[in-house]
Amino acid sequence: MPPSPPSDSSRASPRRLLRIALTLAVVLLLHGLVALWFAGYRAPANPSSQDDTPVQVELLKPQPIERAPAPAPRPPQPPHRPAAAPAPRPPTAPPEHAPVLTTTQPSPVTTSPTTPSAETGADTGAGTGTAAASNSTADRAAPASAPAPGVKFVPPPSGDLRYGAYFNGNLNGTATIHWVTDGRRYRLAIDIPVPFVGPYSYESRGRIDGFGVAPERYTEQRGRRPADIAIFNRDSKQIVFTKTPNSIALPDGAQDRFSLLMQLSGLVHGAPDSYRPGVAREFLVVDNDSGETWPIVTIGDESIRTDAGPLQARHFRRLPRRAGDTRRIDIWLAPSLDWLPVRLVQTEPNGSEIELLWQGRSAATAQLGYDEGVTREASSASSASSASSASSASAASAASSVPAVPAAPAASTVTAPAPASGIVASPSQAVSGAR
Repeated sequence: MPPSPPSDSSRASPRRLLRIALTLAVVLLLHGLVALWFAGYRAPANPSSQDDTPVQVELLKPQPIERAPAPAPRPPQPPHRPAAAPAPRPPTAPPEHAPVLTTTQPSPVTTSPTTPSAETGADTGAGTGTAAASNSTADRAAPASAPAPGVKFVPPPSGDLRYGAYFNGNLNGTATIHWVTDGRRYRLAIDIPVPFVGPYSYESRGRIDGFGVAPERYTEQRGRRPADIAIFNRDSKQIVFTKTPNSIALPDGAQDRFSLLMQLSGLVHGAPDSYRPGVAREFLVVDNDSGETWPIVTIGDESIRTDAGPLQARHFRRLPRRAGDTRRIDIWLAPSLDWLPVRLVQTEPNGSEIELLWQGRSAATAQLGYDEGVTREASSASSASSASSASSASAASAASSVPAVPAAPAASTVTAPAPASGIVASPSQAVSGAR
């Protein structure tokens, strides 16, 4: 009996196994790609070294900036003196009628004698007055001839700055920094796309004062959350917040998270040779509910690869603010871009990175408009609790027979520095509510 042919099921078995194997391979490949995307796997264009922080050689504290001298006032012009009118000629006697062939002898013309002493006295008085006015003007102009001492500061020029926004090496869109200043006031607005959460928006407004960039209001809005505002009250020397009733003292040179970039840019632009490797400068940096000191150290000059080509930049890094501080911030300022930031990297404690990398700039589109209403509202709300304390102190001093001493302002409650404070919050922080 001839052998029976193989069944269809036995012939289909290898094909079925092959299809299953291919399906599994495709599924594993897709899972691997997704895992690589979340892990941010890519060779960084600008790898960051973890051990390149130099030994600190000098620590700079906030200092007044050098202010240009006021132009000397022009000396006043001496009053215009009209020319002296000529002495009037005395009337001549009318000629007497004489017989023909007889001439009349004219009377001699007489002039009134001048008084030399009066003219000399007038001229001397005018000369003395002019000299005194000149000396007085010179005395007033002398102090303005020399510039006020301080460190040199050159604020960055206005413009819209575009950056590629990367999270763990993956491009998530374009971040924009709008910077505009007229030399007296400034406005800084930042928009950063964040996946799954929405854009992060930051704004800083204020003045250019004797210490450089001087914020008056700082606003944070993360995704769909309500905006948080910090008010820098220059009159009371206090910083108050809409997020908390607490307040902190306002020292000279204090910055918010993003005004720090322009303050550092202006200081380095004014005196680039002062920022050699190892030189560190301290800044009080304020976020939406607290403030703390950031020591920023100079690392050195490096080449940064951008879409526009390599750019030479000076590397700065925030040193640990306290024991166990593992969040790191690195800033690169490019001299060819007027010392504007060309790269920013914030490294989280878990190793993830948020990076802004230079793409280009254009003319400024932001305006210097300023809403005083928000400032007044936040200031009045934050000082409501202080009013009752001040009134109690005033009543107590009125009852005393000893002459009253002006009541000191209510002691401010200093909020403990947030251990997770950085320039930009990561998406995981936005979801969990941490900073």
